Amino acid sequence: MFKLAFRNIFRHRGRTLLTLGAIVLGVASLILTGGFVQDVFLQLREATIHSRLGHLQVYRQGYYEHGRRDPYAYLIKHPDQLASRLEGVPHVQDVMERLSFSGLLSNGRANLPVVGEGVQPAKEARLGGFVTMVKGRALRQEDRESIVLGEGVASALKLKPGDYATVLLNTPGGALNSMDFKVVGVFQSISRDYDARAVRLPLKAAHELVNTAGVHSLVISLDATRHTDATAARITQLLPDQKYEVKTWRQLAGFYNKTVDLYRRQFLVLQVIILVLVLLGVANSVTITVHDRTGEFGTLMALGDPGFTVFRLLMVEFVLLGLLGSVLGVAVGAGLAEVISAIGIPMPPPPNMNMGYVAQIRLQPQVVGLAFTVGALATALAAILPARRVAHLPVVEALRQN
Repeated sequence: MFKLAFRNIFRHRGRTLLTLGAIVLGVASLILTGGFVQDVFLQLREATIHSRLGHLQVYRQGYYEHGRRDPYAYLIKHPDQLASRLEGVPHVQDVMERLSFSGLLSNGRANLPVVGEGVQPAKEARLGGFVTMVKGRALRQEDRESIVLGEGVASALKLKPGDYATVLLNTPGGALNSMDFKVVGVFQSISRDYDARAVRLPLKAAHELVNTAGVHSLVISLDATRHTDATAARITQLLPDQKYEVKTWRQLAGFYNKTVDLYRRQFLVLQVIILVLVLLGVANSVTITVHDRTGEFGTLMALGDPGFTVFRLLMVEFVLLGLLGSVLGVAVGAGLAEVISAIGIPMPPPPNMNMGYVAQIRLQPQVVGLAFTVGALATALAAILPARRVAHLPVVEALRQN
């Protein structure tokens, strides 16, 4: 049966090439679209992590839910000791201390509400691969009274590197405190909203400004994103349950989660469309093939082969054809993916983001496997009705086609 089916495939080369073309096009299209979407997910994920969130963040228990109302009630009092413990956890590369505050930034003529962070410059530089300095320079470890501004803040107050600005805020004790800082740089992250209200200054200066030695969060950078969940579970076991809480980047990245959900639904619709196109293309080719060979099948049934044997022969032929077309489709799709990735696809900034990027086609095993399965399955499904129709034809009517 398999030998006969294989010979039949190459006996009708024109129809075989037509069917193979539909299968190859569908499989290659799925690989390219799926690889493009996977690249979008990966680049957006890494941009989200390395812009400011890190892989994990550790807070005092209750800060994530209630910290906005009373942030200074959830300070981590001895961050150095806790950071030393966390640095010993496998896969942890850096543990960064951050002190958050809100206040007013003044250029001497106008004030602007801002959200600030006291950071450790050296460690933040290693994390922030997706933070771009559009003017000036980043903070340095030796800086004392320096500040960097989000692009939106600098534009609103017309500040540039070399200018001076004043930060005014309420300390945890209720006193009003202010400090003058020299603007050394203007940065751009992936989020336009964040850049419109964010300022950063050295952690020591933030401690002096806020009048506290504590921090609000410890941001953890890992050696690979795939270790996030396992490391979060290990740190949760290490820390007292009633004192600290651990959040992964995915729990903090609301925009990323919504974008991924949107793109996945769009890709699902695209998969369905390609599946329907492959089904229609293959079904058309199968119908033509079956019609042209009806007399041949009538002869087989007249010689004693039952209708089920004819049905099985056709199904084996088109399953083999589907497998062959899927293999060729994977090869064509992989080749095109390599060529397109070498050239790159310039992409505009996504909504609410500042930076564009160069997309590639990433070959993921699950995407390739799905494309191969769709190609083979679509061919088999398209063959069922025509094969069944021929198998139930009266022998005399089928012989008339001769």
